Amino acid sequence: MNNNILQVYEDEIQSLENEIKMLTEEYECNQHGSMAYSNGKTTKAMKSIKKKFQEDPKQYYSSPNLKTQLALLESDFSFLMKFTGVWFKNYSRKQLEKSGIKTVYKYRLSGNCQSVPFQLEFQLTEENQSDKNGYAVVTDLNIIIESEESSDLSKFVSRAEESGNLLLFFKSLSCFSEWCEHRKYTLAHFKNKYPDVVALPEGLSGDCLILKNFELSGFELMIVWKIYVDKDGKVVPVLDLLNKIPLPVLENKKFASAMPHWFRSLLHVLGIEASIEAVIKSLCRGK
Repeated sequence: MNNNILQVYEDEIQSLENEIKMLTEEYECNQHGSMAYSNGKTTKAMKSIKKKFQEDPKQYYSSPNLKTQLALLESDFSFLMKFTGVWFKNYSRKQLEKSGIKTVYKYRLSGNCQSVPFQLEFQLTEENQSDKNGYAVVTDLNIIIESEESSDLSKFVSRAEESGNLLLFFKSLSCFSEWCEHRKYTLAHFKNKYPDVVALPEGLSGDCLILKNFELSGFELMIVWKIYVDKDGKVVPVLDLLNKIPLPVLENKKFASAMPHWFRSLLHVLGIEASIEAVIKSLCRGK
């Protein structure tokens, strides 16, 4: 095999190994993070990662040929995609510049994070050093997210483009997508369980559900479930309850006017699903 081609493959293997190590360490540090509702799934996946690397940490270096090493790395990369929910569909890399000091590549990536499609384009400048202590800098980052979920997500994407922090971007996008999927599952659960009480005006992909009690004419409760992304990339679900109460109901049903405050208090104690369940049951009882 041509030495130049072999060197390219070896560099690519080293880059993938570093990425796997970095992602593993990142998720170990954040396994108790914002996706608290899926702790069991996360813990199981992290144990699998640890076991995989502890069983034979030298397997990549002791493999007899390059083809075997690539197969092992592809297997690990597939595992990481399943774990993070980030799936890459298309990938291309073009070398723009190479000198004794640095090498510049242009990357194009597209894929899905859970149900959220994305496209990336950026330049990566790598310092050429034999001691492997060089640096890599992301520039000219352009991100396209096909989601109307949150204006905060759009603002965060703009900040990620400015900073070139790909790791933070994928971490936040993964968490955001997980929360969107969790919200969709929760809305479907309550719609199926209480079909006569729960209405989803925007469908399963919406951010609200309306609760009605037909014995209380004109009375409605709306639970709004937003998913915010702050300036540091932290993903936070924010819920609130709004009411539409006719005057006769307001005068005779004190629980109706107090329900928004009661719901906010329940969220801190019971969590999202149990709080919504409590509101629905109280509405059905009408007291």
